[in-house]
Amino acid sequence: MAMFRLLAVRSCSKPARQLHSWLANQDQVLELLRVCSVEDQVFDVVSKNKTKLSISHVAYALDLLWKFQKEKPQILRTVEFIRSHPQFITLRVLAENKITLMDDMTVVDVLYNVLRLNVEPHDTLVQQLVAEAWLRLHSLQMPALSKFAICLNDQHLQHSPLMGQITEILSQKVDTIQDVRVLSTLMISVSALVSPQLRDALVKRADTLLDASGSSQFNSPRRVVQFLRNVKHICRPLLEKCNSIFLHNVSHLDAENISIILGLYQSLQFNNSDFRLAAKQRLIKLVDCCTDPVSFTKLFAALGPMAKQEAREGLESAALLLADKLNGQQVLAVAETLEEIQSKNLQLINKIGSIIFKNLDMYTPMEVARITQALICLHYQNPEMFTKLRNIMMCHLQVSVFPYEVTTLIRVLSLLPCSRLDETVISRVDAVLSQCNLSDLNTFTMAIAKWMRNDPSCRHSTPSVYVRLLQTLNCCGLERLRKADHLDLLLEELKYMSGEWFEEMLLEETMAALQRLLWQVSWTNVPELTLFLTKTNYLCMPVLDHIAAVVMENIHKMHYSATYATLLPFTMLNYDPPSGDEFFNTCIQHFSPHLSSFDPHLLVLLAYSLAVANCFPEALIREIFSVDFLTKLDCQLETLPDALNMRIRLRLMELNRAVCLECPEFQVPWFHERYCQQLQRKGTISISPVQQQIHKMLGELLGGMNYVRMAVLTPYFYTVDFECVLDRHQWPVPYVEPNDLHIMEEWKVQWESDSLVKKCELSLGAQCIAVDFLDSKSFCKNSHHVKGEVMMRKRHLEILGYSVIQVPHFEWNSMELSTKDAWKDYLRKKIFTELS
Repeated sequence: MAMFRLLAVRSCSKPARQLHSWLANQDQVLELLRVCSVEDQVFDVVSKNKTKLSISHVAYALDLLWKFQKEKPQILRTVEFIRSHPQFITLRVLAENKITLMDDMTVVDVLYNVLRLNVEPHDTLVQQLVAEAWLRLHSLQMPALSKFAICLNDQHLQHSPLMGQITEILSQKVDTIQDVRVLSTLMISVSALVSPQLRDALVKRADTLLDASGSSQFNSPRRVVQFLRNVKHICRPLLEKCNSIFLHNVSHLDAENISIILGLYQSLQFNNSDFRLAAKQRLIKLVDCCTDPVSFTKLFAALGPMAKQEAREGLESAALLLADKLNGQQVLAVAETLEEIQSKNLQLINKIGSIIFKNLDMYTPMEVARITQALICLHYQNPEMFTKLRNIMMCHLQVSVFPYEVTTLIRVLSLLPCSRLDETVISRVDAVLSQCNLSDLNTFTMAIAKWMRNDPSCRHSTPSVYVRLLQTLNCCGLERLRKADHLDLLLEELKYMSGEWFEEMLLEETMAALQRLLWQVSWTNVPELTLFLTKTNYLCMPVLDHIAAVVMENIHKMHYSATYATLLPFTMLNYDPPSGDEFFNTCIQHFSPHLSSFDPHLLVLLAYSLAVANCFPEALIREIFSVDFLTKLDCQLETLPDALNMRIRLRLMELNRAVCLECPEFQVPWFHERYCQQLQRKGTISISPVQQQIHKMLGELLGGMNYVRMAVLTPYFYTVDFECVLDRHQWPVPYVEPNDLHIMEEWKVQWESDSLVKKCELSLGAQCIAVDFLDSKSFCKNSHHVKGEVMMRKRHLEILGYSVIQVPHFEWNSMELSTKDAWKDYLRKKIFTELS
């Protein structure tokens, strides 16, 4: 019977639509509805024509009611008034009685509109419409299928068998879809269920349809980017295509759309300077228009992190004026933005805190955790608030069964002042342990470590409750690594792993797992794998060798921007694969034609990474040190978060220094003098006990403390741990006190009138010696292999005229050097034997 009915629907739906079209020309009720301009007029027509209303009238009326609401700003919508209106109830009853008379598109349209008008998913009308659409699923045209999928998403049925059937239909018909709007909507709806094969097919079809659709619409590319975020797939060519459409339409984007796009980009780690600059300018123009709570909240979240200090203060003042009008979700968004910009506005922070306090009962467990974290980071001072937050989170934790929720609640609870590990925490960890991934386990161990540090009972011995829990976590982590059989899934779990527990307990097993899964390394997962290897500081040569081989074979498939992440572990860990020169040249040739397409900050990072490896492609260097590029970089830096801004400025200085020292033929000027002086004034030099010990030993070895200087500033602003001078007879030369900038005849220091660059002149045969203590950070995690930046520093000091002595921590702290005489003899050999 079901099949017979579906065939009947297929055969009759088209004539039915033609009949409705003909009737529309003769239908007075439909004409009355067509001239309605407000909801009350629609209800008036319904009230006066109840006995005449056909399914066409009902569907048209519902469509009008949602159309009128959609055209209003969020704050002016009256959905609740409509939903409770007697004539709306009449429409719902009529629709429910006439479902079988509806054609396919009408079924879906009515379902879509009543959901938009906040009819509950458990309402019988909604349930019957869903059931009817399910019966007709295979006869639905793609636009109707797309709209039906949206309705299922609205009802949180993303993982339902019904959505699974829609996904299957989509996989069969993806190449027949001609409308990018229909495709992008379906992509969002089925994103939780797509296979890698279907994902790639959808990406390919979206790429084709975006080309055909032109650049006048931004909603479809926004949904495409959202799909990429949902499936955690970074397809840079498609992202760039979507980005170009956003740029074309930026003058039409409102604060909400800009906020959504920036959030999606952040999730995908896609940073486009042109869009950020255009978005910032657009948001600044919208400031005076965004005066209602809804639009202002979106504007504040999007513009706040990009704005300069003066503009931020203006936004904070506006937020203070609007604060009392914000609802619970809006005040949470403001709090998180204040956290992101590290606001110091105590009046606003206190105001936001007090509003949150009044609304605490309306927040979900995850929102309570987000609130707590934001208020802690903002140094909000209200013990009563934090006590209530802790109690709420503990209540949620006792009943939560979702691993991500339990993990988040425990992580945030550990940030609050509490001296002991609660029994509830232990029981919930035990309950969800079997479902946790490596990232969850890592979060648990970091939280437990915080409680251990604060627990007074741990001062003399570690209580068994901590020992048992940590041992369980260790076993779970190791077992998960040993059973890992899918590299991409493993990399996803490892993405945010860090901390002592991971490094001490899991790092070795992680590298063993990566070597076991080497056959799954491909050009698509190389960037993520290399970023992980760089972060761990672990030199795993078999993995790096295999990566180099995969890259050289597939470089033509990789996006040019991926070369930065690809090269990073090789340069930072100071490792050349067997085909080192060929590998580096292949990567350089791949990105060189695209220099003008790189985001400015990424190009600086790429050039610095290569400079660490003593590699200076001329085209790359000339591009970066051109006036146009530096101007563009300055503009971009204004939109970046403060921490990233500072990092890029530091890397540009270090690149400038490297080029000046190692490639004088490029004639790049040294223009970071003032910047380095500012860093010197802000920075503080901390002297470790080991450095103090070495300083004392050097003084005794050379004949007195006036023969050695500590923390010496060199030309181009390197700081040398210790400096001494030997004459041509290998005799130490003392520094004259009290002015340590002048040395006896063997060492002369001059200062240029317009520069702080120190120029050194040594007498014939004398040498200036730099002694550097290398702590554990100077070496790869698992070996005594010196990292790239340490080697670059050594090269530069030698160019500046120093003879460089490196004192590794593992030699200085070894059993062999456990006496004063042994240490002095070690330094004597380094200075007088090895150098000579």
